[in-house]
Amino acid sequence: MKSVLSERKTFHPSQLERRELPDSAGQAVRALADEIAVTLGPSPAIAITLTDPDLLHHIDARYLELPEAVHQAMRAPATDAGVTVVGRLPLRDDELGHTPLDWRQAAAWAGDAGRRSSSYALDITMLLLARCAGEPFGWQGQQGGRLVNNIVPSPGHEHEQSGASSTALLSPHSEDAFHPQRANLLMLGCLRNPDDVGTTVSSVRQVELDAAQRERLSRRELPILPDVSYGADFPDEPAPPIATLGDEDGQLTLRFDPAYTPLDEADPEFRSAYDHLAAELERVCITAALAPGELLLVDNDVVVHGRVPFTPRYNGTDRWLKRVNIRLPQRRRAAAEAAESGYGQRVVAPFRTIRGNRR
Repeated sequence: MKSVLSERKTFHPSQLERRELPDSAGQAVRALADEIAVTLGPSPAIAITLTDPDLLHHIDARYLELPEAVHQAMRAPATDAGVTVVGRLPLRDDELGHTPLDWRQAAAWAGDAGRRSSSYALDITMLLLARCAGEPFGWQGQQGGRLVNNIVPSPGHEHEQSGASSTALLSPHSEDAFHPQRANLLMLGCLRNPDDVGTTVSSVRQVELDAAQRERLSRRELPILPDVSYGADFPDEPAPPIATLGDEDGQLTLRFDPAYTPLDEADPEFRSAYDHLAAELERVCITAALAPGELLLVDNDVVVHGRVPFTPRYNGTDRWLKRVNIRLPQRRRAAAEAAESGYGQRVVAPFRTIRGNRR
């Protein structure tokens, strides 16, 4: 494990596709978000979930006003690495206020007009950018159905496999791998990262697998369970097996989350192929340390992501990311996934409804 951690702490900027936003384009995004925030006014009801109809109307009606450079930057990653760094939105540390201690505090503070924090306007910024890429959505069972998640280290969660952890290595995984309606694209926006904590990414399209391993991992073999951020109250029904590897126009896709996969139930042949895939994902792993104002776009159908360990301070200066799940309507997944229940977890997908109403 020491060699793995050593490699993961080495940053790989030259291996990452990078798109630069002109200063004027970054300023235009922030200005439009600020205008919408002022128009709607500070409102806890809006800030808690960001699903208020007035806010959604403003996002959907006005994201097309953003400069073409923004829309081009928010395209899905274009290389086999499956990740893109987008830089850089104008952002000052003194406009953020304290890093909250958990997502509940972050949501509450965003709706508090008395706090000197731009978190609410930055939530709107994230929604505008995500809408340029596709259809932002949330989960009813995660962070209260919020469309923009706050990723901060939280006391008592240091060692778990979730975004609230810190001192534990966050293992490489597909976001919400357990669910058939998981995001096609994941957007991480950095607000604060004083210790240059690295986000790890590995693409299945850069691994080496033989034909027998591909065939074995393409069978629906084991389930993937929901992670701890969804709680533990799931329907009492059989967990559906899923295929680790899939195919999109002849290229590999991936559903992978070993921390929530009952690998002990696998036969030796499957476990050998799975372990080889895990080792290959380690081999091709690259690490990005986001700076404030930078975005990371992750193709969730192709790439697993994680995070290196770090020591939280819990003094208001810790790492703070905002995360948005994005659906790409043009993408289609395997028809067999439609029969999966997703353990009763339901998406909050207001932009899909808006799009449907326009037809």
